[in-house]
Amino acid sequence: MLSSDVDQASAPVPDRAAMRGILDRQERRESAARTYARRFPVVPVRAHGMTVEGADGRCYLDCLSGAGTLALGHNHPVVVDALRKVLDSGRMLHTLDLATPEKDDFTDALLAGLPRAFAERARVQFCGPAGTDAVEAALKLSQTATGRGGLLAFTGAYHGMTLGALAVSGGVAAKEPVTGIAADVTRLPFPYSYRCPFGIGGEQGEHVAAEYAARLLDDPSGGVTPAAALLVEPVQGEGGVVPAPDGWLRRLRELTARHGTLMIADEVQTGAGRTGAMWGVQHSGVLPDIMVMSKAIGGGLPLAVIAYRDDLDVWRPGAHAGTFRGTTLAMAAGAATLRFIAAERLAERAAELGERMLARLRELRGRFASAGDARGRGLMLGLEIVDPSGEPDALGALPAAPLLARRVQAEALRAGVIVELGGRHDAVVRLLPPLTITDEEADRVLAVLADAIGTAERRTLR
Repeated sequence: MLSSDVDQASAPVPDRAAMRGILDRQERRESAARTYARRFPVVPVRAHGMTVEGADGRCYLDCLSGAGTLALGHNHPVVVDALRKVLDSGRMLHTLDLATPEKDDFTDALLAGLPRAFAERARVQFCGPAGTDAVEAALKLSQTATGRGGLLAFTGAYHGMTLGALAVSGGVAAKEPVTGIAADVTRLPFPYSYRCPFGIGGEQGEHVAAEYAARLLDDPSGGVTPAAALLVEPVQGEGGVVPAPDGWLRRLRELTARHGTLMIADEVQTGAGRTGAMWGVQHSGVLPDIMVMSKAIGGGLPLAVIAYRDDLDVWRPGAHAGTFRGTTLAMAAGAATLRFIAAERLAERAAELGERMLARLRELRGRFASAGDARGRGLMLGLEIVDPSGEPDALGALPAAPLLARRVQAEALRAGVIVELGGRHDAVVRLLPPLTITDEEADRVLAVLADAIGTAERRTLR
């Protein structure tokens, strides 16, 4: 068992039978759309920091962090204190979109952390509780403000599972059963050096991706009508932890400005210090027209917002509404989280520790035949698992190995580390630890991952 900050003396006597019953009932009663529960047969009973304790008494280091939601880890004192203050105050917990002290304070904290030139003219729209609703709001606002219908999106993108967000996402499987989706979306190639869509890679591949987009949109016979918005992730998360090159993003900003197309930065997973800057776009210096934010900004509770330039504020009352547009608890937890990240310089810490972890991941390529490309930014890291017996492509990249990646994930879980998979073929081991991860915890995660790869290779590659 891994060491834990959890008070083991106060832990209940492990009840494996009760845990098995909970898992069995989940299997019988919940929908086939379940995801994480299929790969993590864990019933958590308490958690603190990066450590999760299961009902079976085992402890795990959590490198999933609620898919990047828990920037400060589980039950961080500043978040717990903020929640207790609200609960003890007698405040309304559900307020629709009424003004409250907590909402006012959260908005202050949010605007204080946004790029200054953006924040000076920003308006904030509180959306439904999930990032996908904020994406819907951004798309709707862009079409309302520009009077255009078309949208530009990228291969490998993930923006959510509601219809509009799914339409601009890249994954095909979820779209196949839904007819008529993405009719107004033009798909552009995202520069993914390891598996370059142009078979070039490197800076040349980035240049060609930008040049392709420019020539397509400039071509009066290119078939693409002027678009309302271009939606981009500063780092593609579900797409396999693929950072957007800074120069490429700047070229896109120039291109969208020239065509009167709004740039929407999807910061749902990259925001709040995750990539080594408070917001992912800050690495490139790009100022988008609209920013989409969720996950970590709620301190672990559901919260989603968009921020945009004041001249785009053309909504009519009720143009984008929802019953749960930010609860008082989420506002309080989010404000405490954003201020703690800034005060403790956790974005800078993510940049420094993430660089060291990425170097260690790259070293694994020399140790294991199945360790392919290692990439990421800050504490958003990925290692692509490949089939060493497969035929390399023109750039030398081996085929993705999703079954082997799943075995790596399972071996890591047995050793007490929770990691997620992503990427085009679900073959990228993703690390999204809390920004509060210690050096010792990082070392433990990387050691377990290396052992898991070695064990999976021995059992699979014979």
